[in-house]
Amino acid sequence: MSEQKEPSVWQGFKAFLMRGNVVDLAVAVVIGAAFTNIVNSVVKGIINPLVGAVGTQNLDNYSSCLSSSCKGTHGIRLMWGSVLGATLTFMITGAVVYFLMVLPMSRYLARIEARRKAREGTKEVVPVTELEVLEQIRDLLAAERASGPGQR
Repeated sequence: MSEQKEPSVWQGFKAFLMRGNVVDLAVAVVIGAAFTNIVNSVVKGIINPLVGAVGTQNLDNYSSCLSSSCKGTHGIRLMWGSVLGATLTFMITGAVVYFLMVLPMSRYLARIEARRKAREGTKEVVPVTELEVLEQIRDLLAAERASGPGQR
């Protein structure tokens, strides 16, 4: 009997790396890291000065004290400014990604799909509901009964 040789660990790893999803994910991580620098610059250069017009440019300075005194290292301080800054960064990142990447790409893909359908001359098939099929069967049976037996 001939035994089939199992692929080596190296061959399996190589096949894993050559999958399209892994390469796409690696590109996305690199682009995401570069994009983070842009978003951080927008927050530091635009958002923080706008917030600074009302209060302080460093959102980390916004906090509340839970104990009677928060001087130095004593007391319990809630650093809600840090959370606000992280939330603003997240919202700006999401907005920029959506409006500059996702929305244009989805519109582009929709145009490509519309052109492909127009070239093929296909029209979308409207699915028939079960109720419509039953109504058609009822109408056919009623027409058959009306015409009488053997008069097809």
